Amino acid sequence: MDALFPTKLYIALLHHPVKNKNGEIIASAVTNLDLHDISRIAKTYGVGSFYVVTPLDDQRALVEKIISHWTQGRGGTYNPNRREALNLVKVKDSLAQVLDDIKHETSAAVKIVATCADEKQQSLGFDDFRRRLKETENAYLLVFGTAWGLTNEFLGSVDFVLEPIKGNTGYNHLPVRAAVAIILDRIIRGHYGKD
Repeated sequence: MDALFPTKLYIALLHHPVKNKNGEIIASAVTNLDLHDISRIAKTYGVGSFYVVTPLDDQRALVEKIISHWTQGRGGTYNPNRREALNLVKVKDSLAQVLDDIKHETSAAVKIVATCADEKQQSLGFDDFRRRLKETENAYLLVFGTAWGLTNEFLGSVDFVLEPIKGNTGYNHLPVRAAVAIILDRIIRGHYGKD
């Protein structure tokens, strides 16, 4: 793996603003499996930090309790590998806080790349994203949505929207944990492992 990736690529799982199945803007609940699985995926691919973003106080408290159990409590002693992965998790109440944290850590401009299951005009391809990571001084925040995805307003406000994952059927509703794994693999190792 290229040494540039760990210091330049960050991921965020947004719980607001996201859509429900009716297209209404909501704040979704945090899922325990997302915390464990996405942190392990992020650790495997050398991501700088995994941000869990929710404006809900009770949800942030829940995430912090779960993370604390596995990083400072008995869970970390029982499973040191899980502790190592969950140490990547940072809990924030807004994307602005995430951007401030990355800028403070890297002293670099941060470009936001959103993910979406739908094809968007002029989307950023996996290969192009990989080139940008290698060739620019910017840090990149790869944003994943929960529930039924990121809002159109949010997608219109970011620097790039990544091309969607496409299978070999018309069905396209992956769990976010699977999407994170596939996308990081395509960006870091190369599309379909060709690099």
